[in-house]
Amino acid sequence: MITLISLCALAAPIDELIAWADRHPAPTHPPPQIEGYRFAGPHLGALAAEAARRPAAVQIESIGTTTWGHPVWAFHVTDPDVPVTEEILVFAGIHALEWISVEVAVQLLQELIERPPRGHRVTVIPLLNVDGRLKTEDDVAMGRFDVYRRGNGARPPVDLNRDFAVNREPTSVWRYILPGYHATTPTGALSQPETRALDALAARHDYARSVSLHAFGGYLYFPWAGRWARPDDWATFVTLGRAMERAQGALAYRPRQLSRWGFFFRAHGAEIDHLYGRYGTHAFLIELTRSGIRPWRLLSDTRTYLRWYNPVHPRPHVERGVAALRALIRTSSPD
Repeated sequence: MITLISLCALAAPIDELIAWADRHPAPTHPPPQIEGYRFAGPHLGALAAEAARRPAAVQIESIGTTTWGHPVWAFHVTDPDVPVTEEILVFAGIHALEWISVEVAVQLLQELIERPPRGHRVTVIPLLNVDGRLKTEDDVAMGRFDVYRRGNGARPPVDLNRDFAVNREPTSVWRYILPGYHATTPTGALSQPETRALDALAARHDYARSVSLHAFGGYLYFPWAGRWARPDDWATFVTLGRAMERAQGALAYRPRQLSRWGFFFRAHGAEIDHLYGRYGTHAFLIELTRSGIRPWRLLSDTRTYLRWYNPVHPRPHVERGVAALRALIRTSSPD
């Protein structure tokens, strides 16, 4: 039974999130280039309002703060009438310009809040890199689409996708030929408050599966990202990846080991290697969409960095991403 004291404890983070959202409204006249996308404040504020209607099913938690001191919000959703047998983690917005990833995470959360998962506790972090996202929103509000942003609010900005602890050291000969593709954060592993917050969350929970939402590429990537060898659970990753692929239907993304996407490519210090290598989580990285660049507007779109990652009409891409996540939540990891 939920007591008055526990209801007040649940309400506090919701109120804090709503207050944060109110301090970060959308511009009065958003540019037409981002039609179909919402700003972070309204997105998270709407989620908090929806969560307030289902206090038994949804808990909101600030798992840490960013370089600028913004909270990183996590939503834990489950059916309170069914014992939890597995926990699943989904997080988005690790790169500043990849707005489509946040759209997918928010849509998934809205569905989960409306129909809480039975037997699963799903944790969704709609926006990990809050500082980077807010910087891009400032750019957009001023009509500046020619500013490329990937990192967080540190000076210089840090790519959170290369700030984790597992498989940081490059070993292939390609590190000498294409060093940029093999670089990790020069400040060391888990150097940023956002990555430390995610690591601490994973340490507190026993996540069976996780998904990091990115854009673009159209793949369902799994470890290893930083070395060529197959993971011990390669067959399990393929099984889970194919379940997500089938759920997407037409134009589905293909499951693939990230380090084998290209024989020269490695992603050292990536989150999926960290979650799998340190915690045993079957971790995926979904590259949503196949870019928003339109061939018939190639010249203008290539100069509009937001368009590299975010299609003009996000809805079908959001639906495809959410379909994959639904399938992963419903598919038990093979033994």
